[in-house]
Amino acid sequence: MKQGFDVAVVGAGIVGLAHALAAGRLGKRVVVVDRDAQANGASVRNFGFVTVTGQERGAVWSHARRSADVWGEVAPAAGVEVLQRGLTMVARRPEAKAVLEAFLETEMAEGCAWRDVEALGDRLPVGGQVLGGLTSNVDLRVESRTAIPRLAAWLEAAHGVTFLRGVAVRSVETGRLETSAGVIEADAIVVCPGDDLVTLFPDSFARAGVTRCKLQMLRLADPGWRLPSPVMSDLGLVRYLGYADLPEAAALRARLEAEQAAHLEHGVHLIVAQSADGSLVVGDSHHYAPTPDPFAREDVDALILDEFTQVFGQAPPPVLERWTGTYASAAGHSLVETPMPNVRLVVVTGGTGASTAFGLAETVVADLFDLPQGAFA
Repeated sequence: MKQGFDVAVVGAGIVGLAHALAAGRLGKRVVVVDRDAQANGASVRNFGFVTVTGQERGAVWSHARRSADVWGEVAPAAGVEVLQRGLTMVARRPEAKAVLEAFLETEMAEGCAWRDVEALGDRLPVGGQVLGGLTSNVDLRVESRTAIPRLAAWLEAAHGVTFLRGVAVRSVETGRLETSAGVIEADAIVVCPGDDLVTLFPDSFARAGVTRCKLQMLRLADPGWRLPSPVMSDLGLVRYLGYADLPEAAALRARLEAEQAAHLEHGVHLIVAQSADGSLVVGDSHHYAPTPDPFAREDVDALILDEFTQVFGQAPPPVLERWTGTYASAAGHSLVETPMPNVRLVVVTGGTGASTAFGLAETVVADLFDLPQGAFA
């Protein structure tokens, strides 16, 4: 049986949902097709931390800034609670403080300020090896494992988006999807396959050098204190390009290579977010392979928890959950291609889907329908 729509989106992760939202806001008839019965990939396995501060300068930062605004608009309507706002990026070393001071001189420092350690008492418990920190008010955090299904349900109710779950897309051509449930016809098609690099357009992924990144995550018991904002530390300053591309980051990287070589080897940096029940979502690490193994290493978790101890000045609470996630990874932020007329292949390859997908999707959908950039703002 053939079904006809204005826009067909392949993939119901956050990138796919962002494109469905952008098209739905234009009044388009949208269908989202996904082979899984529910969201089960990177979109629900990461922090749900919509990070603006520290994103790569230029288009990526702009996408993140716009995405935070869109999250702020849709979250209340979709029944998605914003659990934390802002960011506390602590500096444990003088070299880290120098990076943050340089960052504060850039145009990316909107909503940011430096606080000495004495002024951080309302942001994190006192006692860690911390000189001070950058605070931000532009970031936000949702509970990803519930936010994604609630967002999908709201798109269906508020924008009339059709979801076909448990349906595999076998092939794509202009105006047409061949699926396990029959043919879907659509004027425009957006393929958002996440880290499935082989089913649709594998040559595009091969040319772009896309691989997969595995990360390790933990949930810790309620520590008895509250974090108004997620917390990061020095290791994040050499991973997030908004900081890492600054000249001042070179001295910090050199010191980290001398003092925390194992952390860098395993791509460890620290993000600590807090859920409504008080438990902490903590991570993460980064290992790269076309097909990463599914196993979590205890020594890598120990490195993550070591950084937790240094920042908070106390042993971590008991571990409640451990899991791994994978996402598509490449040198740039995203892969956006036009493999055939009126078809776009869109994959966020920098691990920042929740942070940037809404802004990126508006750009892609505007291009698909020959609208001026900024048409959604």
